[in-house]
Amino acid sequence: MALKDVRILIVDDEKFYRDSLRDILGRIGFTVVAEASDGIEAVRMFLTHRPHIVIMDVYMPVKNGIDATREMIALNKNANVLTSSASDCPSDTNAVLKVGAKAILKKPFEPREIYDTIKHVLGGS
Repeated sequence: MALKDVRILIVDDEKFYRDSLRDILGRIGFTVVAEASDGIEAVRMFLTHRPHIVIMDVYMPVKNGIDATREMIALNKNANVLTSSASDCPSDTNAVLKVGAKAILKKPFEPREIYDTIKHVLGGS
């Protein structure tokens, strides 16, 4: 699958991080199909856009990243959710991995890490 064909949903309650990630993903060559600022909106966008990759913040109002990831995995057991967090608290990111997230992206975002992680999750090693 070509990079431009990979559809990505960005989920973060902070516009700064959504903008930063959208910019990085665009420069790499990925297509951002939607953005959400909370877990409820994220699940709705997930169902509407059927992204290949979801990059999900852990801490958000209304519905956090753990609950939203759990719901996405229940809707599609093959969902590729990557969690993003600035937290150094392993229990937070491990909780998202336990409900089905495939990998962790640390904030601030590094383009090479994002590219390598997405490629690995999609089966490109």
